[in-house]
Amino acid sequence: MLRKLLRRVLPGHQTIRDHRHIARFGHRLQHHNLWHLHRRSVAGGVAAGLFAGLIPGSNPVQFTAGALLAITFKVNLPLSVLVTLYSNPLTIVPLYWLAFRIGQLVLLQHGGELPTFTSGLDDKGYVEWLAMAWHWLTSVGQPLLIGIPLLAILLAFTGYFITDWAWRLGVMWQWRQRNRRNLQRKKKKSR
Repeated sequence: MLRKLLRRVLPGHQTIRDHRHIARFGHRLQHHNLWHLHRRSVAGGVAAGLFAGLIPGSNPVQFTAGALLAITFKVNLPLSVLVTLYSNPLTIVPLYWLAFRIGQLVLLQHGGELPTFTSGLDDKGYVEWLAMAWHWLTSVGQPLLIGIPLLAILLAFTGYFITDWAWRLGVMWQWRQRNRRNLQRKKKKSR
């Protein structure tokens, strides 16, 4: 199913090993878990990508972090980089809001909502606006600073265990299908 599709799309191990750009990095990028599709490597790649996706910055920063995490933990590298795309301009605001709430919960702060910030100058000079922006950032900063890593860890663990569980269910389903086909063949042969 999905594994067969990914095997057709992703390059083979020998192709990767012989690639001129990857060969420069020697053994670091040639570990078999970085490119193979098995349960632990895929689940680890999903976890690394979910963690790296919440790192503040643009996609190249998150891609690099996902790749470094995959190399460090020897999990599926392409999947780790691909999964970082879950944080995008449409999802980053809800994710950071959730991280802010988690940070408030951990810090035992009861403040309700994020402090409002006016983005326009509204008859204020640039220096006054900068002071307002700095005040807003410091009021949000501590819960967000604590909430982002906690949310990233929570997403990584959740992603790992859901992927592992789904992989196991898929394997069990394939075994059952294979056993049903084998039983049907035996019944046909015995007739």
